[in-house]
Amino acid sequence: MPATPTHETGIGIGGSGPRPGKLPRLDSLTGLRFPAALLVFLFHASLGVPWIRLFESDTANDQFAKYVSQAGALGVTFFFVLSGFVLTWSAREKDTFRAFWRRRFVKIYPNYVITWALALATFAAVMTKPWQAVVNLLMVQVWVPDFATNFSVDPPSWSLGAEAIFYLSFPLLYLLIKKIDPAKLKYWIAGTIAAVFLTPTLTYAVIPGGGMQMPGADGTSTVQYWFAYVLPPVRLLDFALGILVARAVMTGRWRNIGMTWSALLLAVSYAVAMNVEHLYGQRAVTLVPIVLLIAAVASRDAEAKPTPFNNRFMIWLGEVSFAFYLLHYIVLAYSRDLLGDRLFSTPVGVALIAAQAVVSVLLSWALYAWVEAPLTRRFSTSRKAKAARAAAAAAAAPSTAEDSKVAERV
Repeated sequence: MPATPTHETGIGIGGSGPRPGKLPRLDSLTGLRFPAALLVFLFHASLGVPWIRLFESDTANDQFAKYVSQAGALGVTFFFVLSGFVLTWSAREKDTFRAFWRRRFVKIYPNYVITWALALATFAAVMTKPWQAVVNLLMVQVWVPDFATNFSVDPPSWSLGAEAIFYLSFPLLYLLIKKIDPAKLKYWIAGTIAAVFLTPTLTYAVIPGGGMQMPGADGTSTVQYWFAYVLPPVRLLDFALGILVARAVMTGRWRNIGMTWSALLLAVSYAVAMNVEHLYGQRAVTLVPIVLLIAAVASRDAEAKPTPFNNRFMIWLGEVSFAFYLLHYIVLAYSRDLLGDRLFSTPVGVALIAAQAVVSVLLSWALYAWVEAPLTRRFSTSRKAKAARAAAAAAAAPSTAEDSKVAERV
C-alpha cells in the first residue's frame, strides 16, 4: 500500500541501457490511494465486534456489514497491485538493491512502529499475547497460520508484513520481468491472473476446512483464509501482476479501455464478489477491474489529462493515506471505548463513523507531516550517497563556470 509514485523516476534497478526520459508523475494514482484506504476503513467500521460496533439496530448493523463485506479485500488487492505498478514506473536507473531497500524501510517502518505502540497503549494490550506483539513488531505475523496472530495489535498492519516481502523481492523480480519480450507480456499477465483465480480452488481442495471458521464465510476456515488471503508468497502474485501491467503500459503493449469502463466493471465485479464463495470474492473477482482501473488512471496521467484524483486535495489525501491506513482502526477502537457501552440510532451511528473518519484523517496528517515526510527526506539517502552527489556537483561547477566565460567571449 505505501508505495508512492510521485517522486522517483527512471526505469531500471541496477540495470543499464538507455533511459527514455523522465516519466510523468502519477498524481492521479496517488490521489486514488485514499478512496482505496477509505474502503478498508468502512469495512472495519462495519465489524460487529463489541469494541467497534456503534449501531443499536441489528438490521442497520447487518446491512452495513453486508454492503461493505468485500470493501476491505478490494482495497488491499488494489494496494498490492498498485505497489508493483508504481515501483516499476518509478524504478531508478542504476539503483542498488541496498538503496532501494533503505528508502522503503525509512518510508514504512517508523509509521509502523508508532502505530504499533499506539494500538497497544489504547486498546490492543488486553487482547494480545506478548509473543504476538513481538512477531507483529517484526512484521512476521503473516507467516503464522493463526487468525488472532495475523490480525494482532493493529489489525490492518498485517498487509505491511506482506508488503515487506514484496519490497525484499522487488529488485530481483523486476529485473527478471524486465527481460520479458514486451510482445509476450500479455501471456504473462493472463497467466498471473489465472494463478490468482486458481488460488481459492487450490485452497478449498487442499487446505483442511475444519477448525475455527471465518464469520459469515460459508464454511471457510481461518487456515484456508490465511493461506489464500494473507500468506505473502501467495499475495506476491498480485504484486507481480502490478509489475507486469506497468511494463505493458510503459512499452505501449497495454490496451486501455478507459477510466469509466474500468470503474463500471469494478462496480459490477464488486456485486459479483458479494455473491460467490468467500475466497473467490475476497481474492479474485475484483482483480481484473482493479488492474484495468490502475492502468487507465496511469495512462491519463501519462497523457497529462485531468482526472477526479489529480487535484491538490486528492493528492494530499493520497499522501496521508498510508498513515490513515495504519491509524484508522486505532481511532475506531479507542473512540468506541471512550463512548462507553452505549449503542446508537442509525443516524447518530452514521454521524459518528463520519467523525471517526475525519479524526483519522487529521491524525494521519500529523503523522505524515511530523514523522513520515521529514524522516523520508532525512534518511532515504545515505550520507555517503549525498556526499558523492555533492562532490559530483562541485566537480561540475568549474566546467560550468568556464563554459559561461567562453560564452561571454563569443
